[in-house]
Amino acid sequence: MDGVLIEQVLINLLENALKYSPAGSPIAIWGFTEEDVAVLEIQDRGPGLSPGDEEAVFQKFYRGRGQARRGVGLGLTICRGIVTAHGGRITAENRPQGGALFRVTLPIEGRAPELAGPELPRSAGA
Repeated sequence: MDGVLIEQVLINLLENALKYSPAGSPIAIWGFTEEDVAVLEIQDRGPGLSPGDEEAVFQKFYRGRGQARRGVGLGLTICRGIVTAHGGRITAENRPQGGALFRVTLPIEGRAPELAGPELPRSAGA
């Protein structure tokens, strides 16, 4: 994966959560694996998404209805493009407790490396 691009996804999602959350409210960041994907979730305590906006928020220049007009509406579009280019998915939904949840899933290819203990260098006379 391209670390710089995935970092940009994280930055865009966090900036979005900060824009739409009340000052001082918590933003949860979760990372875990499920089967053959890595999952990243950003959960905020803002007003959530308007009904039907779960997919629309990823369109160019889209800004939520009734929301304060902040930004130009490209951050989530950029996130979707980056995640899709990595073979992943990004989705948005409302949290039952209020606020929005954005979920990024990226495929895990191969196996994680097995880490052995440190090997001591061999001396020249050994």
